[in-house]
Amino acid sequence: MSETIEIRTLTVEDYLDLKESMVSAYADMAGSYWREPTIQRLIKLFPEGQIAVTVNDKVVGCALAIIVDYDKFGDSHTYEQITGYYTFNTHNPKGDTLYGIEVFVHPDYRGKRLARRLYDARKSLCEQLNLEGIVAGGRIPNYEKYADKLSPREYIEKVQDREIYDPTLTFQFSNDFTVKKILKNYLPNDEASMGFATLLQWFNIYYEKDLDTIRYNKSTVRIGLVQWQMRDYGNLDGFLQQVEYFIDAVSDYGSDFVVFPELFNSPLMQEFNQMDPAGAIRGVAKYTDRLREIFQQHAVAYNVNIISGSMPIVIGEGLYNISYLCRRDGTYEQYIKMHPTPGEVSAWGIKGGSEIKVFDTDCGKIGIQICYDVEFPEPSRILAEQGMQILFVPFMTDTQHAYNRVRFCAQARAVENECYVAIAGCIGNLPKVNNMDLQYAQSSVFTPSDFAFPVTGIKAESTPNTEMVVIADVDLVLLKELHAFGSVQTKKDMRKDLYEVKWKKK
Repeated sequence: MSETIEIRTLTVEDYLDLKESMVSAYADMAGSYWREPTIQRLIKLFPEGQIAVTVNDKVVGCALAIIVDYDKFGDSHTYEQITGYYTFNTHNPKGDTLYGIEVFVHPDYRGKRLARRLYDARKSLCEQLNLEGIVAGGRIPNYEKYADKLSPREYIEKVQDREIYDPTLTFQFSNDFTVKKILKNYLPNDEASMGFATLLQWFNIYYEKDLDTIRYNKSTVRIGLVQWQMRDYGNLDGFLQQVEYFIDAVSDYGSDFVVFPELFNSPLMQEFNQMDPAGAIRGVAKYTDRLREIFQQHAVAYNVNIISGSMPIVIGEGLYNISYLCRRDGTYEQYIKMHPTPGEVSAWGIKGGSEIKVFDTDCGKIGIQICYDVEFPEPSRILAEQGMQILFVPFMTDTQHAYNRVRFCAQARAVENECYVAIAGCIGNLPKVNNMDLQYAQSSVFTPSDFAFPVTGIKAESTPNTEMVVIADVDLVLLKELHAFGSVQTKKDMRKDLYEVKWKKK
């Protein structure tokens, strides 16, 4: 005979089935079952928090919960205290934590993964209510068999390492709960657990503390990449006209970011072509401050955050390669290329920057690295540890070999740092500009490699060596899920007991 399984909210009419299942589930704790008035009170206080699982319309298990303001209780409470001595007057609809006060399944129906369904339903409720997470006190019913040779802490560690099986704690670990603390006398009558319990916690990765505020970080972020063609624009006005054209075009698609390539303003060097390469690039650097101001104006006017590619800049006596984040609220920040290529050093005398940071935007936390920078994994890891969700890489490469170095390393950064990486490059040629004659690019948006993302790890990419834009949506929620539930978790699984990535400059 086939069975029909349903997860639904508990009703008062379910009480007799509920009592029968609970008595059977707690056969080792005689008389441990909820009385009918108590269940009625719970259902009246918080109906959606009382979840039942039925098999062929019979209630065979449940998950009961209340909402609490957790700071009022802390980590050293007892079951009686958290439940208000079973009155549930501790329930606070405006609290921050879903507190699990009961989960059980009738022994005759175990092995059907019903408890997992109850837990999944409880997690979904926590997410829907935008609570920080779930906390519960958990029994360790097999501890009595080991109490003469293991402390509670040692027992828990061995359960976590799969050396010992505990029907409650093993299940909790498999459902992404962590142990915050060991509690004494949480349930004094629980002889199998020797009076001990685990204080368990599950974090809601979707929790938004400021969900009700006007300013919020978006979940789906639209990125526009400009694959810029190097050519003669005639003069500065012609160059700026093309810049605004691309910003306008990408903005029309509702993009949150527009990204220009590295040194995309190189056509302006034609004015200084009579100079040696070092003099010419210092000449074009005089336009950088003006270009940054124009990007700021466009960011506000077109309501889009702009990664300004990169441009040469003179600071003191030194020449650097700088990129700007021009936010659509009018503010800006900057990043200086950390690793100039040997060619940049020998031809232009470019120096490397010495600072790296994550930038806050209205669409999450972002990082910027310029071309060669992305070929060094350590700075990207530092950005990832600071919460970076999207890494933007303006680049300029002359040959396909050079391009592939950027591309392959950018894809590696996306996988190892569990983030999105967007690269934007220049194409075409500048026959009248020394040291800038050939360009090769295929601008792309790369993703981590797991089930929620494209199997190739490529969200979108341009046609190689064609002037165009790439528009792609990336979902930041998928990154949160990856960090918590990914097939592999490269950020979390770093062996920091053996090695670390450390920023040395103070």
